[in-house]
Amino acid sequence: MGNRTRLVLLFGGRSAEHDVSCVSARHVAAAADKDRFEVVALGITREGQWRLAELPEPLPDHLDADGLGVAPAEIFAEPDTVVFPLVHGPMGEDGTLQGLLEVADVPYVGSGVLASALCMDKAMAKLVCAQHGLAQCRYRTASAEDHLETVTEQAITELGLPLFVKPANMGSSVGVSRATTEFETVKALEAAAQYDQTLIIEEAVTGQEIEVSVLGNRDPKASVPGEIVPGAEFYDYADKYLTDGAKLVVPAQISESATQEAQRLAVVAYQALRCEGMARVDFLYEPNGRGMLLSEVNTIPGFTPISMYPKLWEASGLPYPQLIETLVDLAIERSERRRQHRRTDR
Repeated sequence: MGNRTRLVLLFGGRSAEHDVSCVSARHVAAAADKDRFEVVALGITREGQWRLAELPEPLPDHLDADGLGVAPAEIFAEPDTVVFPLVHGPMGEDGTLQGLLEVADVPYVGSGVLASALCMDKAMAKLVCAQHGLAQCRYRTASAEDHLETVTEQAITELGLPLFVKPANMGSSVGVSRATTEFETVKALEAAAQYDQTLIIEEAVTGQEIEVSVLGNRDPKASVPGEIVPGAEFYDYADKYLTDGAKLVVPAQISESATQEAQRLAVVAYQALRCEGMARVDFLYEPNGRGMLLSEVNTIPGFTPISMYPKLWEASGLPYPQLIETLVDLAIERSERRRQHRRTDR
């Protein structure tokens, strides 16, 4: 057997999704094949410091982004290294971290700079997906600096009530609110403005929440779809990570034709946004209305025990440890392919 690949799990970060990232990293560390991988845990504290975290046996419920201070360049420079970014949200999932890894010239799991930035900014992703003819729910955008009472009046006139309000650049339902009155809408906009400059206001869609995991570089494949039945009024942060109230139904309770359409559209969205490696594509499904409406695309989906991305691939015949191996192989393939276009000789 040859040398093991040095798999650097990059987790933590300065966003509101720090805790989710620490849980994801723990479970990837536990599932990675120790015969193939030497697992290294590289944490980013809430203050932005880089730490070489410990991997005790047995592993705790989550990894702590704490430990010996290190320079990331030294970690990335080691031979046979692949980085697995598990930093959710801004300054991790938005292209900034991917740019650092590109400059370091180290293979990494997941999408590149452009796709990461596009998918993180839901407002820009909606524009790109609309250009590719993908159906979406009706929405409008606003700035945190706008007069929010005026924005609310215009949104209610255009989209009606209830409304969903969210920051454009955030994940895990952080900062997302459901508003049923004009007063609640203003408060929801104020809450979302704490997380981002750009705000999104969407119509409330009555339908099933469908998610599809996509895997691959130039020839991506879609998993069987899953369905989320929220335990709360909608699938919020607490429902995802705290109360365990949501019910995850795999496969989704939809027809075979709807299943195939969800898989087809997931790949279309994935390619339209130039994703690579992995992404989870979310839909709202109106079976007797507009059909599959694209909601959003997440380039670093959760890898916790209750996360849909690995669960859907397991249901599709790809167990968690083999999923990690496939993602690493895709990272290496993508890195080698990109190096062919970086030749400096003339």
